[in-house]
Amino acid sequence: MSIGYWSQVQATGFEVPSDRPLDELTTELTTMLGSTEPEVRDGTAFPAFATWIERGIYDDLLAGLGDGMVAGLSVGLGETGTDTVFRRSFSVLILAVCLERDNEQHLLPSQKVMEWGDRLATWFLTERDTRGFVPDKGWAHAVAHGADAIGALGESPHLAGPEHALLLDILAERLLQPAEEPLLAGEPDRIAAAVMNILRRNTLGTDVLEPWIHRIGAAGNPFVGPVDHDPYPPTAAPQAFLRALFVQLSLAPEPPQVRSDLLLVLIEALRMTNAPYLRVAGG
Repeated sequence: MSIGYWSQVQATGFEVPSDRPLDELTTELTTMLGSTEPEVRDGTAFPAFATWIERGIYDDLLAGLGDGMVAGLSVGLGETGTDTVFRRSFSVLILAVCLERDNEQHLLPSQKVMEWGDRLATWFLTERDTRGFVPDKGWAHAVAHGADAIGALGESPHLAGPEHALLLDILAERLLQPAEEPLLAGEPDRIAAAVMNILRRNTLGTDVLEPWIHRIGAAGNPFVGPVDHDPYPPTAAPQAFLRALFVQLSLAPEPPQVRSDLLLVLIEALRMTNAPYLRVAGG
């Protein structure tokens, strides 16, 4: 089907076309998620899916739709610098919308959400293509989209404290992994936003969060260790994350109950990892 067909659908505010069955439209949109043309992928397939999910079009089919998105996470997994990243990255973004719909409407059994969570976590830690914006092809942004999905998963009523702690560990592990392309396209901010979603569940205390922050802080300190290499590339993402989480925890609405105590922990981590800039010059 030509992009002209979908342009007409878009012009109607993404009303579901009546001239074709929904399963056929779904199959075509799923293929379009992997397009290298941003107007097809970002501008058409993603908003069509997101709109239909939010309007309840897929409520009775949500499990199957999410399963299809989970299957998309394995397309070309392990490759880097190839176009298969778009299918994986935009599949996980639609999976996030499916999770958000279930969070609101309680449509899925716990087993299904946990199954998606396992597959999501495995993909998130395995994904090698960390490109943000790809010239002429638009956003890949797999790490950012994965963080969005984990943030949505963290809000699920099917998860509790132990799962929340595990999700934080998964986010930290991804943040601290060596990346072939540095996380310079807002990924630390998106990971911080996912962390905020989890913190707002108010299931974790500083006994869990303090060592978790210090682990990231230790990886984000460019002023320790040997001086035989440039320390800034490997420490940039964790340092950016600490700053992003500090901003969001300080300024975002609906702060978690642990906000005050966690801010003190964050300030200490930022002080340790920025020590040379926090000294008063001698007279």
